[in-house]
Amino acid sequence: MSGNFLFTSESVTEGHPDKICDQVSDALLDAFYRNDPHSRVAVETLVTTGLCIVAGEVTTKHYVDVQDVIRKTIKEIGYDNKDYGFNFDSCGVMVAIHEQSPDIAQAVIKEDDLGAGDQGLMFGFACNETEELMPLPIALAHKLCMRLSEARKTGEIGWLREYENKKPKRVHTAVVSTQHDPEISNEEITRVIKEKIIKPVCGSWLDENTIFHINPSGRFVLGGPAGDTGVTGRKIIVDTYGGFGRHGGGCFSGKDPSKVDRSAAYMARYVAKNIVAAGIADVCEVQLAYAIGVAEPVSVHVDTSGTGKVSDERLAAIIRKGFPLQPAQIIKHLNLRRPIYKKTAAYGHFGREDIDFTWERTDKSEELRKEAGP
Repeated sequence: MSGNFLFTSESVTEGHPDKICDQVSDALLDAFYRNDPHSRVAVETLVTTGLCIVAGEVTTKHYVDVQDVIRKTIKEIGYDNKDYGFNFDSCGVMVAIHEQSPDIAQAVIKEDDLGAGDQGLMFGFACNETEELMPLPIALAHKLCMRLSEARKTGEIGWLREYENKKPKRVHTAVVSTQHDPEISNEEITRVIKEKIIKPVCGSWLDENTIFHINPSGRFVLGGPAGDTGVTGRKIIVDTYGGFGRHGGGCFSGKDPSKVDRSAAYMARYVAKNIVAAGIADVCEVQLAYAIGVAEPVSVHVDTSGTGKVSDERLAAIIRKGFPLQPAQIIKHLNLRRPIYKKTAAYGHFGREDIDFTWERTDKSEELRKEAGP
């Protein structure tokens, strides 16, 4: 991208039906990991009016009360009132979980020489637009959603932002859709959202020409699973870079880190972030690709969009030399066999200040700076 352009990113709160599903799937992964950190888990969730369905493959040594985990997660999200049309206590819960396919299991069963749990490609991205080295549109969208969540509202947020000469310039248009009580007027919703949600988050990025669309449909009383079916993995762009960086297509939630859809995407972000933190490039996108059952990545690709102080080809060679890229190495280096995943399932997997998000560390930046040379 070059010159002046508009770019949109979206985030959603944890009460969004798709995000309910991501959190349920990851809450189950955490539950299995608490008992057996070598569990192999791939579970999907679907929610709709009065119903939650969980299906998938799990191989573990210990029992987990799956129904209890599901209901507790739905309650913690905030669906604890029958008037919402979806309630943790009264919704139906269906579970269809079986053991992992032996064809897949034999490819990943050797812990020290763990092959990739599936074939595919994963991307990691970083840029120097924000302190967390994330694109500004998605960073602000997540912060706005967090503020909405704190206000105990569920909703969807889209940002239309303006760039000048590839640098973020201003908020061009802010779009906020938030569920509300039926008694509240549109005028009151607009006033409160602008003053207490948008302005504190966006600050100096707003100006007199910023356009606001707040609940543009005019009414948003019925929401959550009562108004919209949710499925695990339908918010992968929200989970990553808001569309600013590419995505390989595989979702993260409900998958243990033997699945490179998750672990290699975390490693790719870790690599890209350290490169930008080292000052080697202003923008960095890293692609890793794997074949099922094969430990070494079949390819490592780097794109610094012309901002790199060394060539992309040299960076790719430095990455292969200096970063652990085999699945077992990734799991060990990032300490991924822990019950840390439920909190990744809302407000993005990247750009978060949380000690458990080990892929956000920049501990390799100094080493990279020396390796890249003057």
